[in-house]
Amino acid sequence: MATEEELFANIDALLEEEPQLPPSAERARLGEAAGITQARLATALKTSTQTVKNYENGRSEPKSPRLEAYQRLLNGGAAKYPAHGAPAAAPAPAPVPRPESVPETFTGPAGARDVRGGDGPGPGARCRGGAGASGHAPAVVVAPPGREEGREARRRPSVPAWSARGAGR
Repeated sequence: MATEEELFANIDALLEEEPQLPPSAERARLGEAAGITQARLATALKTSTQTVKNYENGRSEPKSPRLEAYQRLLNGGAAKYPAHGAPAAAPAPAPVPRPESVPETFTGPAGARDVRGGDGPGPGARCRGGAGASGHAPAVVVAPPGREEGREARRRPSVPAWSARGAGR
């Protein structure tokens, strides 16, 4: 079993390692969010603009003492400008309005009528054998209000188009 002293020594060794920089895209985002141009950063770090461009696109990383200075800038930017524009504490979501009472079953548009004839099951009935034995709901044929009786109504298939039924299984 490790002693407390060993564990603390291991942690201290980790803390003494060189600081890790965020990914290059995050480096560039933080500079933009802070409004610091690459030229201004280069002046502050006493290096060239091209070197700062290389830092931001991940081609190179600064060496000490520039590394610590650059890390300080990035840490300050990350605290001030969290990733994805998310504020440090997210605001509570706005309440979602509840819909008024909704009927348990949808019976179609107001004034629609079933044009299948009087001997079939009502809307929403399930097939229990025969051609509809797959358990799919039967085709519902509904004529919109004002549609003539003699015209053929559009039929909705009882099997979804993506179904493999009838495809040579």
